[in-house]
Amino acid sequence: MGTLSPVTLTVVYDNNPFDSRLKTAWGFACLVETDSTTVLFDTGGDGATLMGNLAALAIDPHCIDRVVLSHYHGDHTGGSDSLLGVEGRRTVYVPRSFPSDFKARVAQRAQVVEVSEPMVIADQIRTTGEIGAAIVEQSLIVETDQGLVLVTGCAHPGIVEIVRQAKRYGDVYLVVGGLHLKDKSADEIKMVIEMLRDLGVRKVAPCHCTGEEAFRLFKAAFGAGFVPTGVGTVIRSSDASYPE
Repeated sequence: MGTLSPVTLTVVYDNNPFDSRLKTAWGFACLVETDSTTVLFDTGGDGATLMGNLAALAIDPHCIDRVVLSHYHGDHTGGSDSLLGVEGRRTVYVPRSFPSDFKARVAQRAQVVEVSEPMVIADQIRTTGEIGAAIVEQSLIVETDQGLVLVTGCAHPGIVEIVRQAKRYGDVYLVVGGLHLKDKSADEIKMVIEMLRDLGVRKVAPCHCTGEEAFRLFKAAFGAGFVPTGVGTVIRSSDASYPE
């Protein structure tokens, strides 16, 4: 019997279609829900699309009490103003390297926590802390009974390196989000796949900036462990299909 709270992940903003009720646009946002908290990881590229998709999914933005921004690119932060315009007390976790004017603007409507090192955000949820050099990024680590779920924005520092960092907290069962492989060759993508499998990753739910060729190769390599993902995809740790 499971000992951790069930986790539900809902992709609420993505450029890949999945749920026909929702609008696609370049960017990414994923809602992470446990029994005790609701975290929005990234806010997509624009507020209208984000808020419209939340409404179509009957997700009340007032219930979002924590926001984690992966990195300072507009397709991951663009919906922040609209979300923070909804009344409520929220904490926003941003990499310390974010521009000071952005942090100051957010601080007018929410508590800002600057992240550099790994940090616990809520029960079962932590950030990797800042990873990378050219483009600094943080990812989300979520504990489930089957293992860790790693949620990435774009994986600019490299998905293999991010998984290595996450493995300090346990085995990575599932990787969800953008893997930034859209400009990589088939051979490069296959090498990434091989390294992820060597690191023990069991399932993948790639989207956003991963790229069509990478989708094809990941599906071939992971088989039933490949989760087709786009805007509206819902992954529940309590589903019978979630464990292998």
